[in-house]
Amino acid sequence: MTTITIYHNPACGTSRNTLALIRHSGVEPEVVEYLKTPPSKQRLQALVREMGIPVRALLREKGTPYAELQLSDPKWSDEELVDFMLAHPILINRPIVVTPLGTKLCRPSEAVLEILPSPKLAPFTKEDGERVVDDGVRRA
Repeated sequence: MTTITIYHNPACGTSRNTLALIRHSGVEPEVVEYLKTPPSKQRLQALVREMGIPVRALLREKGTPYAELQLSDPKWSDEELVDFMLAHPILINRPIVVTPLGTKLCRPSEAVLEILPSPKLAPFTKEDGERVVDDGVRRA
């Protein structure tokens, strides 16, 4: 059985669509509601490394204390930004998905297709009615 983990916010449409796409692939993932159970500092740092993105790329601005905390200021180190995300988990952009093919911030939700360890999926319809057609391309 393939293990897939999604760091999920059920209030987020992109996160719900990503979870639905994973389930559409025939896998029931481990769902981590990161607002209730944030990752440890070490785990969050590992996720950033695995995704190969800058820490700032994981920061969410909309609907968060990003502006209030002045997180756009370049004075903040990566470690300080991670600490802010742990103190305010809503700052962590979502959803983050971990599969045997890699770790990815799945925005838009169909970005998860690249790391799903499954054959090409049948077409899928998102909550808003948008149709997603899987091209079958996966990471090696």
